[in-house]
Amino acid sequence: MAGNFWQSSHYQQWLLDPQDLMKEREADLKVIDEQEYNKVMIFFANLLQALGEQLKVRQQVIATGTIYFKRFYCSHPLKCIDPLLMAPTCIFLASKVEEFGVISNNRLISTCQNLIKNKFSYAYPSGEFPYRINHVLECEFFLLEMMDCCLVIFHPYRPLIQYAADIGHEESLLQLAWRIVNDSLRTDICLFYPPYLIALACLHMACVIQQKDAKQWFAELSVDMDKILEITRHILALYELWKNYDEKKEIQALLQKMPKPKTQPSRPPSQGPNDNSNNQSQRGSNSMTPIGLK
Repeated sequence: MAGNFWQSSHYQQWLLDPQDLMKEREADLKVIDEQEYNKVMIFFANLLQALGEQLKVRQQVIATGTIYFKRFYCSHPLKCIDPLLMAPTCIFLASKVEEFGVISNNRLISTCQNLIKNKFSYAYPSGEFPYRINHVLECEFFLLEMMDCCLVIFHPYRPLIQYAADIGHEESLLQLAWRIVNDSLRTDICLFYPPYLIALACLHMACVIQQKDAKQWFAELSVDMDKILEITRHILALYELWKNYDEKKEIQALLQKMPKPKTQPSRPPSQGPNDNSNNQSQRGSNSMTPIGLK
């Protein structure tokens, strides 16, 4: 099943309806508007990309981690788990699923600390990454449970290479289309459309940008061109948003405005470390609220 997209959980369970997604986001959109929500998601996609690059993982690992991140927040509000914790958790899990290898615990946390201190200090003025590896490991279980262990992700990269070869591509055409695919991770289209359609839309945009005449090639495809145009509109909307979005100036205020998890002390002051009298709800609260769970 992992080798066939049409039999995979990606196709059967994780292609969503845009209207259903908007309903799931209603709680967040009462606090921040849709454009602000998109800007927050762009920021964390950028953070995931930077984290993956610092850890020297493959682009496919970064893409898988980004989709895990989007999957979690398509069914949970932002206040459920701090996205700053979920981002490294997604990369950590994706590195194992994509057979890159397990990232060292110390290296993951130290890389997060360095990124927040040096590259993303404009978003987090304290310069501190407040989580430790035990938080990441616990968060990983919640991520796995939410996705029902549906971990295999199909990406547009492989079909893009095949289509570009068939169209008689120049190397620059493939490189441009590849960059557009990477940019598309800042949108929700990975939740709505099969990867081969995303690949075709990005290739179509690259042909238009480079003024390569591929009308006949696209006309001979047995695909719904309306869906390709829908994907193109999503990506163009991203580029339009980027034109007027100064992340370094805006994101700190957006993160402060964003719904946040309710945090409590990990153990009530009157309770000793070996006190086993807690009921189940107290144990759940004590173990998870420090990492940003509601």
